[in-house]
Amino acid sequence: MNPLRESGSGQFRQMLLADVREIAMIERRAYPFFWTEGIFRDCIRTGYHCRVLQVPHGAIQAYGILSAAVGDAHILNLCVREELQGCGLAKQVLSHLLDLARSVQTQTVFLEVRASNQRAIRLYTAAGFCEIGLRSGYYPAAKGKEDAVVMAKELPMDNDQLSRGRNFFNRLG
Repeated sequence: MNPLRESGSGQFRQMLLADVREIAMIERRAYPFFWTEGIFRDCIRTGYHCRVLQVPHGAIQAYGILSAAVGDAHILNLCVREELQGCGLAKQVLSHLLDLARSVQTQTVFLEVRASNQRAIRLYTAAGFCEIGLRSGYYPAAKGKEDAVVMAKELPMDNDQLSRGRNFFNRLG
């Protein structure tokens, strides 16, 4: 049994600077236009929610990066190791990022996805994201630029969040 393929055995943890070389290698194999090691280091140093899905004492299977501030969050990157794509790991990472967004009282999560990446668009749509716009020429492409589909998902507020909001506004009035 290949431990890399045991997708159920992976665990999420914080991305570390020591992970950047492996993550950049995964990124380069997955995308023709990839993030650099410097971009990943900057995301970690900036304090974004950078998470990896890893087999204990083994290889990183997937990763995701979420930026969150003032009620909104933005999924900046979500990638699965090329040989593990199609095993449900992207759905796991997406779910984990949405849980992180909820934990910091996010109301809306945004993302951009290449218009040609129908597999990812199906994943995001199945998770409740809706297309809200198009960014023309957003991504580099082999022949010029490619459009990005902008998607968003509203996260329902739990009773504690609603109560905190009412209490805040009641104090103002």
